[in-house]
Amino acid sequence: MPGYLRSPAERRQPIRAKFCHAGAKRASLRETRQGRRESYIKMFKLIHQDKNSKARLGKLVTAHGEIETPAFMTVGTHATVKGLMLKDVAEAGAQVVLANAYHVFLRPGIEVIKKAGGMHKFMGWDKAILTDSGGYQVFSLALFRQMHDRGVEFQSHIDGLKHFLTPEDVIQIQKDLGSDIIMPLDECVHYPCARDQAKIAMERTISWAKRSLAVHEKGRQSLFGIIQGATYDDLREDCAKRMVDMDFEGYSIGGVSVGESSNLIYNIIELVAGIIPENKARYAMGIGYPFDIVEAVDRGVDMFDCVIPTRYGRNGTAFTSSGKIIIRNSPYAEDFRPLDEKCSCYVCKNFSRAYLRHLFNAKEMLGLVLLSLHNVYFFLDLMRGIRQAIKEDRFSQFKQMFLSGYNNQICA
Repeated sequence: MPGYLRSPAERRQPIRAKFCHAGAKRASLRETRQGRRESYIKMFKLIHQDKNSKARLGKLVTAHGEIETPAFMTVGTHATVKGLMLKDVAEAGAQVVLANAYHVFLRPGIEVIKKAGGMHKFMGWDKAILTDSGGYQVFSLALFRQMHDRGVEFQSHIDGLKHFLTPEDVIQIQKDLGSDIIMPLDECVHYPCARDQAKIAMERTISWAKRSLAVHEKGRQSLFGIIQGATYDDLREDCAKRMVDMDFEGYSIGGVSVGESSNLIYNIIELVAGIIPENKARYAMGIGYPFDIVEAVDRGVDMFDCVIPTRYGRNGTAFTSSGKIIIRNSPYAEDFRPLDEKCSCYVCKNFSRAYLRHLFNAKEMLGLVLLSLHNVYFFLDLMRGIRQAIKEDRFSQFKQMFLSGYNNQICA
């Protein structure tokens, strides 16, 4: 029986470790890891570095296709992109979707997905899938949580049942899901956070990363290391260097966008991205506002994800090249222009602001579907524009033009 299927009471009983720390065992582990490295085809390829910035063009190779970077990953938390059919997401240009191991572990359960043949078959998506470990969701959603060096105990926000997961369990769960890119269990802290608390969480994240790497079977799945350290530069630098020494297939910058200012986020990203080797993918977890994405790309980040496109779409806010608009507002009652005259998505080609406003005010579900689809396309199109600009060594001009024309406030 997989460890994560045992009850919390059983999990708390003393058990023999699956690996020991004897010298011979450590040597064997090192040899195994080295063998995996030598036999592994490089997952990330750096294609081009912009001549006037740190922005970079790259390619991620997965078992379910290649991902051109910089890339925005559409979020499908519960094995679905809320409100949208995956064929429409694919037609909008999505190369990869993100699902969350925490949520699908709780519902419908890993055994159901295994019986379906894995996450790809279960959700009907034949392109790449990245799964998050659920560390952030335990931090933000669980009714009760208690961190131990062995793992995390938490109470489900769905039914109140208690669970205990170790780092090894989280890797096994994602192996059972069959996702292409996986994340180890990590500990995320609140902002602001005292330095001693941030250091404890960072050390635990590093310990869990080592244990995750020890049981990870490199091949069809790529495991990223997650760099923590809150807003403390020395902790971030220490964590990044130690993660790099472990030689993960890519690196995630975790614990950002949890309440800190944009300048703090940019400082963290720039510091950490400068430590991650250039031949490894760099992923800023949870970064999703257009201006933040552009700033992070300028600092050398390759991957992004956020629920913003569909969450805002469901609530009546559209992203456009000039900023956000709230479609319910009265100025759009007789506005027969498309949401964004520069956009070529299905929604902008076929419907007016007035019609979309009518759908929302009439509480028709088509309204939230169309706005979500437009937003997803907008974000994916932004990434297409970024990649083209990097290819032509004009990202700095692209950034200046985009930020000068994009109003971060709500447009009238």
